[in-house]
Amino acid sequence: MLALTLLSPLPAFAVNPDEVLPDPALEARARTISAELRCMVCQNQSIDDSNADLARDLRLLVRKRLVDGDSDRQVVDYIVSRYGEFVLLKPRFSEKTWLLWGAPIALFVLGGISLVVFARRRAGKPTGTRLTAEEETRLDEILGK
Repeated sequence: MLALTLLSPLPAFAVNPDEVLPDPALEARARTISAELRCMVCQNQSIDDSNADLARDLRLLVRKRLVDGDSDRQVVDYIVSRYGEFVLLKPRFSEKTWLLWGAPIALFVLGGISLVVFARRRAGKPTGTRLTAEEETRLDEILGK
C-alpha cells in the first residue's frame, strides 16, 4: 500500500520554475488566477495545469500584470477582454449567461411542480379494483374474522 501511494502520480502542475515569482504573495495570487482561466488549446484544463505554449504565455501575462500592480479583478478582466468569456472556467453571471445559470434552477422548480401536480391528480383516484366476494371471504378466513 505504501509503495502504491509513493508511486501514484501526483498532480503535475505545468508552471515552470522560471515562471515563479520571487514574492510568495504575488505567486499565490497568480496561481489562484491561473486556476480560474481556461487553456484555449486544451479547453478542459486551467492554464495552471496546461503545458501548451499559449497557457505558458497567459501565465506569464498574469504574472506580469500582477507585478505591474493590477488587482486580481483587473488581471482577469484584461484576459477576458482579449480572449472572451470562454477563457473563464466558471462563467460570470450576466445577461449573456442567465440561461446557463438559470436553466438548472428552472428545471428543478418545474420538476417539483410537475411532481406536486401529478401527486394531487393521483391522490383522488382509486389505485386498484374492488375485491370480488370470493376474495373477500378468503381474506376474512386468512385474517381470522
